[in-house]
Amino acid sequence: MSADGGVEHPHKSPADSATIEKIMRLCRRYQITLLLGFTTIAAIFIRIVDLGGRVFHWDEGRVGYWILRFHETGIHTYRPIVHGPFIPVIDRWLFEILAVTDATARLPVAIIGGLLPLAAWLFRSRLRRIEVVVLAVLFALSPLLVYYSRFMRNDVLVAVFAIFALGFIIRAIDTGKLRYILMSAAAFGLSFTTKENAILYPVCFVGAGLLIVDRRFFVVENKANMLRQWKIWLSSALSTHGSTRGNALLRITATAVGSGAIFMIIFVFFYAPRPELWQALSTPGQLPDVLRAGSIGAIEDFISMWATGERQDHPYLPYLYDLAETLVYGAPAIVTFGLIGIFTNRYRLGQTHRRPFISFTFFWATASLVGYPLATDIQAPWVGVHVLVPLAVPAAVGIAVLFNVIREGLENTDYVTAGLAAMILFTGVFGIAAANTTYFNSTAEADKQVLQWAQPENELKGTLDTVDAVAEANQGLDVLFVGTTPPNGNTEDLYVRNETSAAVAPPGGPAWHSRLPIPWYLERANANVTSTDPSVSTSEALSDPPPIVISKGHDQAEVETVLSEYQAFEHNFRLWGDRIVIFIDRDAMDNRTQESSWPPPPAEPAEVDS
Repeated sequence: MSADGGVEHPHKSPADSATIEKIMRLCRRYQITLLLGFTTIAAIFIRIVDLGGRVFHWDEGRVGYWILRFHETGIHTYRPIVHGPFIPVIDRWLFEILAVTDATARLPVAIIGGLLPLAAWLFRSRLRRIEVVVLAVLFALSPLLVYYSRFMRNDVLVAVFAIFALGFIIRAIDTGKLRYILMSAAAFGLSFTTKENAILYPVCFVGAGLLIVDRRFFVVENKANMLRQWKIWLSSALSTHGSTRGNALLRITATAVGSGAIFMIIFVFFYAPRPELWQALSTPGQLPDVLRAGSIGAIEDFISMWATGERQDHPYLPYLYDLAETLVYGAPAIVTFGLIGIFTNRYRLGQTHRRPFISFTFFWATASLVGYPLATDIQAPWVGVHVLVPLAVPAAVGIAVLFNVIREGLENTDYVTAGLAAMILFTGVFGIAAANTTYFNSTAEADKQVLQWAQPENELKGTLDTVDAVAEANQGLDVLFVGTTPPNGNTEDLYVRNETSAAVAPPGGPAWHSRLPIPWYLERANANVTSTDPSVSTSEALSDPPPIVISKGHDQAEVETVLSEYQAFEHNFRLWGDRIVIFIDRDAMDNRTQESSWPPPPAEPAEVDS
């Protein structure tokens, strides 16, 4: 109470006010950093929530199976057809500490893909503040980037590492700090451990950079003055690295050597065969052979598989059309706003405001759009990732332009222009949200523009959970694949003459691959597996069947006549044109159901003393 009987109002002490003001100043000072941090956290969350909700894709099952073999045996060698060793090495470590699940296998891609928004911070000297934030948001929410960050494949990884490498190079140029070159070498080293197309990124960087230099040289009237300015810049750059030109060159040379060493250490560490790498650490005499296998040997393997051009022997236009279709369906906002950003940087802003970095990313995206239909060996939507990452930069510029148009329109009472710009922005935001909702863990044929063809339907995952449970309770042979020849075909499906061949590379031939992704789930469950020769009659092949029998859809009717006591679960095995049928013994399912742990009984409420 106050002296006059009134009520005292609470108030902040000067110390509290000073603390709040200090916090507000820090927030204003670091608002871009905070926004990028929140965006990155949101990006990671979006990528890891229900990460195991979609059944493994054919390609995930293939790589995942060999990671399990690596996890069990400790043996791993680089096989170019499976791409770089980054995921196998990292996942094997994860399998030591976490449960072996679909989500765990995808976790490295999800986490690293979620870190992509942080790359926007490295371009802050070449972009406006709002553009940096918008770029981070596009990296976080673009549907195609989100979908393939939730997919155990290397394309997102190589794109993330490569753009960080570029960002560190730009920071080195803009700040003159050589340590960024070392960071760039590490990022490039990691990119080369993920997928062989990492080599295309520096090629694109150099090509786009040369176009920028060539363009600037020929549009400048006083070329001698421009060359003189470059000479002054080079001299100034050298002076920041040493008291004399000789000292500066020495530091730069040391940095270059150190960068090369960092790159090679990372490269060899991942590509070196296991367990030979660990054995060589205790037996130095083996080290030269291991180092060669992890460097020159890996490069020779890459050249023999991917650099000959044999796997790229296909018509160009269908692949280009497929890539363009993926971009339109999987990233409509980045494509639309990217075109706006490119146009405004070239024309609307005027000669003095054109920014070379925006043109650089446009040249890079164009080279990727034109080049990847030549470089890839299959029509795959994940290739779009390599176009979207550079195109996101002009897209951020385009969105910032629209924000500016809205602001100016409101200030000048030009509500028509402001409303039109706002409608375009709203449509883009709605499109991003709708596409993410549509493609999230989708396995529908209707989404084939973004999903790759060899994706089974999600209902298969539940059936495979039942298979795992039955196989765990069974003694002896668990699973029998019914070998078959497709109608109007002459190949063999599901039949592997020697099942033990799947324990060593290459895995049992094409027929083994026709089972994917099921081998990942069976290996995870330690199921005993065999298969029947297609030349053997169905009745003879199934004379003494195990509790689980798997056949192709075209053999379902014939198998059902023999396995009358089995329940059939039929699923789309690909987005279209292929079905798989899993027959499970009803008695085996009933017996498993009667056991206390499958499914677990509902918990009874505990008694509480009153």
